[in-house]
Amino acid sequence: HYEKLLKAIELERKTEMENAIEEIKRTSAFEREKEGKAILDLKGKYVGMEVGGLHLVKLGRKKAIETDISVGDVVLISLKDPLKSDLYGTVVEKTKRSLTVALTDHPPRWVLKDKVRIDLFFNDVTFKRMEDAIRKIMKAKGRLSVLRDIMLGRVKPASPANYTPSHFFDENLNEYQKECVSLSLGSKDIFLIHGPPGTGKTRTLTEIIVQEVMRGNKVLATADSNTAADNILMNLIKYKGLKVVRIGHPARVEKELKQHTLSFLIENEPDYSTVRYLREEAQKLSEKRDSFLKPTPQFRRGLSDEEILRLSKRKGSVRGLSKAVISSMARWIEYNVKVQKFYEEAKNLEERIVKRILERSDVVVGTNSSVGMEYMENHVFDVVVIDEASQSTEPSCLIPIIHGKKIVMSGDHKQLPPTILNPQAEPILSKTLFERLIESYPSNSRLLRIQYRMNEKIMEFSSKFFYGGKLIADESVKSRTLRSLGIKNASSFEHPLKDILSPDEPLVLVDTSEIPERFERQRPGSTSRENALEANIVCTIVDGFLKMKVSPGEIGVITPYDDQVDLLKRMIKNEGIKVSSVDGFQGREKEIIILSLVRSNKRKDVGFLMDERRLNVSLTRAKSKLVIIGDFSTLSHDPLYRALLIHVKDNGKYILFNNAIFW
Repeated sequence: HYEKLLKAIELERKTEMENAIEEIKRTSAFEREKEGKAILDLKGKYVGMEVGGLHLVKLGRKKAIETDISVGDVVLISLKDPLKSDLYGTVVEKTKRSLTVALTDHPPRWVLKDKVRIDLFFNDVTFKRMEDAIRKIMKAKGRLSVLRDIMLGRVKPASPANYTPSHFFDENLNEYQKECVSLSLGSKDIFLIHGPPGTGKTRTLTEIIVQEVMRGNKVLATADSNTAADNILMNLIKYKGLKVVRIGHPARVEKELKQHTLSFLIENEPDYSTVRYLREEAQKLSEKRDSFLKPTPQFRRGLSDEEILRLSKRKGSVRGLSKAVISSMARWIEYNVKVQKFYEEAKNLEERIVKRILERSDVVVGTNSSVGMEYMENHVFDVVVIDEASQSTEPSCLIPIIHGKKIVMSGDHKQLPPTILNPQAEPILSKTLFERLIESYPSNSRLLRIQYRMNEKIMEFSSKFFYGGKLIADESVKSRTLRSLGIKNASSFEHPLKDILSPDEPLVLVDTSEIPERFERQRPGSTSRENALEANIVCTIVDGFLKMKVSPGEIGVITPYDDQVDLLKRMIKNEGIKVSSVDGFQGREKEIIILSLVRSNKRKDVGFLMDERRLNVSLTRAKSKLVIIGDFSTLSHDPLYRALLIHVKDNGKYILFNNAIFW
């Protein structure tokens, strides 16, 4: 099993790498800058060091920078040809006219010249960490080997006992959330929380973490994304007296949470000033060192450091190397020894500070990948808690798991799995550890049943088809409509727009199957699809809601196809309205969701819309109103969409468009 995983992540790593290189090759520098994936004509300035011994370079220019490259991204820095460079860094700060990048080593001189270019690149570190975690678990002994055998199905986990805590810190937990907390506390090996949309997974996990700390346990809490890790952190810092530290690059952490990051805490330790002093000294010495000749192979002519130093002492020359050259190389070597000594001392002291901070904290929070940082190497936690586990590949989950004695995971395998680019790696990596465990050990899991997001009518279809009809809409959202939020009538509109926009109707399906112009189209060279008719309908509906004084931030437009996303973004002028693919909307919610299903053809081919998890995510983002647009003469050939059509006809508003339409 683990050999398969190693092969799959190597394939995926290669594909990501090739895609990044291919993009750079295929697109001119100017084009890449226009796409927001590169920045040209920058001048670098060295601005010192930060925690972890990283070197900071500020790259700026007079002309304003418009780019998609953001804080936390990995970039490739080059002079002309990015493919000839191997200088990578992480963006730590972004302003109108500059980006500051953190590098592991002192920057080469060319970075401080004009005409420097940076390109968005892919993050190789995560793949290395996954590989390390798999190799460790393969060789595991002791407690970790027991967890490994449970994960491989060789040994059954202990059944959860019901350990009800004396009191719950979050008084508003519902009975299902409380049951999850009690069973999780009573589990010795693994416990899985199956949390459908809006059921309060993270809230339940937070209670479990606090309860575990109260029992004297150290907890490692992770999630696949930085946003989800920050979410856990935000929930935990409400509990005063809980010592929480967030690991990972501070650039990737929300501003208001910075004071909880490891970097911030390190800088505030009294002996950190010594680390700073040692690094500054090393820096000064390396500047002196660099005024001498560096003994590269072309100058050394096969001589070792010792031989160069001996020759210099004797003031000798050899193999066509003059005394001056030998003396200069010797000085470089002498200074270099001092430089390395200072850096080494700084690193050792910083590691001791980190160890101290981690040992005195109750909870360490980070992304799955950030837990693979060097300084976490030998830290073991009583409990590892992983949120969003159904969106993380198995190798990603193993990075935190190798640090734990017990595993608690929350997720929803009925929503989208992680995105995998390599077709051979896809079947192996998209089957998550969460899904495997919940299928193997159903008695070690529980379903959260009460959802706090959507109107009952919006929830019902997903509940019935994906969750065995077990979901319950909480009283607070059960009858939630636009009217209950103060949105007035759509009386000034003609039919059928009036019915679509009605503030009293939470579930609407617009069927385009009788309109001749309904068909999808494909752009030259693209594998994606777009549908102009549906895009027009979406725009008309969006304008209608805006006229009804709905705030743009409450409207979301979802479509499964990237080309349709692109078309809609160009047509919808209002910046406040989020238009996104299904994948980009997972974990988010809006009052109103308009869903454009795109597929419409004579072959009755629905393509990847057949993936029912994609439909489940699309249908469960809306809180008060869901408008579904599609050609159901095509879509109904898939049993799931046929069921959706019947469901809306029975429980919502079904509108069959014909030609006498007003656009």
